[in-house]
Amino acid sequence: MPPFQLTGKHAIVTGAASGIGLNVAEVFADAGATVHIVDVNQSAVDEAVKKINSRTPPPSGKCVGYAADVTDEEGIKATFGKIASGGRIDILVNNAGISSVGDVLGTTGDEMDRVYKVNIKGAFHCLKYAVQHMLADGKGGAITNLGSIGSLIGLNDRFAYSMSKGAMLTMTYSVATDYVKKGIRCNAVCPGRVHTPFVDGYLAKNYPGKEAEMFQKLSEYQPLGRMGQPKEIAHLILYLSSDEAGFVTGAAYPIDGGVTCRM
Repeated sequence: MPPFQLTGKHAIVTGAASGIGLNVAEVFADAGATVHIVDVNQSAVDEAVKKINSRTPPPSGKCVGYAADVTDEEGIKATFGKIASGGRIDILVNNAGISSVGDVLGTTGDEMDRVYKVNIKGAFHCLKYAVQHMLADGKGGAITNLGSIGSLIGLNDRFAYSMSKGAMLTMTYSVATDYVKKGIRCNAVCPGRVHTPFVDGYLAKNYPGKEAEMFQKLSEYQPLGRMGQPKEIAHLILYLSSDEAGFVTGAAYPIDGGVTCRM
């Protein structure tokens, strides 16, 4: 068997209808997992599932989809329960999240609440019910939380966002510590700028007519001179979710083109 295989495993990936989450779902399906895509929009979920399952050649695993809002605790509880009833939850990738731009003076209380509700409370709901089911049969599992380089260093104009990603990192440490004797590993990946549809939308909205110029500027922020690709993040998450990473827990992995090493 080649390394990093997930054959026979069930993985939940939240926010997996686009961007990094969609790439994680694709990579996991290629590694043999049954991937449970959880996202808030039913049509986007259906499209993502169809895109992965209908590829030629088909993946060795498969994808199924669920429309659920991570901010709705009862909805996540029911969704995770349904997934667990069909097997077990071996892997959770806590990817769902939103961004926010602004410093402390420009951030409103409503914006703080909006970011907190999705990025912190939503991650908490998924952690709670994934851990609950991973403990049920004593087999444990692997959790990867999507942090950010904003979990590790200060970023300009990202006050609320960095607050939430700092919390994601400390939640990672807490879960790793509390369940290290129960077979549950919990790690975080901390990406720098990654070229996703969000970036393209942000540039089109805020820099009309100057998209290419600003894209180059944002790319050059990384010492490698480019943004990351979603698939690069997905392959790191594959490693952390695989049996080959069995000795890794409570770790935070920067994947940022060299940003944090120059700080």
